[in-house]
Amino acid sequence: MDRMRILIAASEAAPFAKTGGLGDVVGALPKELAKLGHEVVVFLPRYKSIDLARYRTQRLDWTVTVPIAGRNFGAQLESLRDRKLPLSYYFVHNEPFFGREGIYVDPSTGSDYVDNDQRFSFFSRVVLESLKQLGWKPDVVHVHDWQAGLMPVLLRTVYSADSFFAGIKSVLTIHNLAYQGVFPRERFTDLALPEELFYATGPLEFYEKVNFLKGAIMFSDRITTVSPNYANEIQSSTEMGSGLDGVLRNRSDDLVGILNGVDYTVWSPSRDKVIPYRYHIPNLSGKRSTQVELLNNAGLPVRERTPVIGMITRLVDQKGLDLVIAAGERLFQRDVQMLILGTGEERYHDQLMRFQEQFPDKLKVWLTFDDNLAHWIEAGSDVFLMPSRFEPCGLNQMYSLKYGTVPIVHRVGGLADTVEDYDPETGQGTGFVFSDYTPEAMLSAIDRAIELFARKRPWTKLMKTGMRQDFSWASSAEKYQKLFGNLTRSQ
Repeated sequence: MDRMRILIAASEAAPFAKTGGLGDVVGALPKELAKLGHEVVVFLPRYKSIDLARYRTQRLDWTVTVPIAGRNFGAQLESLRDRKLPLSYYFVHNEPFFGREGIYVDPSTGSDYVDNDQRFSFFSRVVLESLKQLGWKPDVVHVHDWQAGLMPVLLRTVYSADSFFAGIKSVLTIHNLAYQGVFPRERFTDLALPEELFYATGPLEFYEKVNFLKGAIMFSDRITTVSPNYANEIQSSTEMGSGLDGVLRNRSDDLVGILNGVDYTVWSPSRDKVIPYRYHIPNLSGKRSTQVELLNNAGLPVRERTPVIGMITRLVDQKGLDLVIAAGERLFQRDVQMLILGTGEERYHDQLMRFQEQFPDKLKVWLTFDDNLAHWIEAGSDVFLMPSRFEPCGLNQMYSLKYGTVPIVHRVGGLADTVEDYDPETGQGTGFVFSDYTPEAMLSAIDRAIELFARKRPWTKLMKTGMRQDFSWASSAEKYQKLFGNLTRSQ
């Protein structure tokens, strides 16, 4: 494979800024592509929360100026180079747009920043203008989600006559179609885009509003989603396609699902730097020791024959919290203990706390996000519950498999791609899968897990089968490499 220049633009990337799976992906994928020998440059906003001093970045001595909302705004770049790989990061610094307490949401109100359209339009333009200043022309521009979605639009419109950008291909990755970047139509003029892009059924028009993701879908050369099954689902119905199913079907020949990978240097029980006791397939004792310490810290009794069910999730409908609440009374009448970590809708916060008061020896809820605690729950649970209504890829079920924590999942999206239902006749499978999105179907899967947990030998075999699964980034990166290579050779 010829060496390529690959630009990756996103609104977050671990370890610098992360709110979910997007941050994990953009944290890992550039490194894997660089390991394959490609020259990779990553652009991110320079948020207030990013402590760049610890990374020893360098401030470039020039400013990029771009138009937004009838005014010109300037940005400076801070750079960071990987010492071992052909990989560089550039952080777009503008205090009014990115020097805020939150990334997308104002913590003081709990609502999205009203000027998110201006903020991320600014980001997209600065990235492209910076390439000219740097004199670095990529072969492929790989953008992630709506926040970077205007870049393919700009490449095909505003910058189409600029010879510097000639021949650059664009690839859009959709991490969650439910988030599209939709804004009032009167704000279209703020984006400084050609007026002919916004009309009824036009590239950026969506029910009389501006839709960043629709524009990205329309103008990208190729589109990927984060699992093969999700790529099919989002074209199958208005509900699964969040209203863009028709637009996606029109691009079906250019749409492919590539499963996200796992960074096993971070998420592996034999290498995990956070959990108190490491373990691996030949010796699983560290898992039990971690569980005992976790239950003690949670204030729950240690019961050797009772399975511990973990959940690390946003407490919202998408993640199946409606099923958990509907099944709650019946679930906690069973011989289980449960640990839930996450934040989300207030109604779910309230109901889960009521369950905790009602079943104090069976449930512990942490209404926060704590990455260290997430590692403990992955390692210290026997079972991991992911009853998502829809799930583009999901990472926790893949983490759980590696930790010997048997997943229970709804047969949807990436969950269906990564978890094989256990067959008691053959002993084959890696978890428990339910098809109907109902509390009863979920409880039935939990009952199957409880029954098998009581039988140590087949349960241990199931754990070890999961731990042997390989969802490393190397395989996924090679698929992206092939996609990029075919795209650049086709011009």
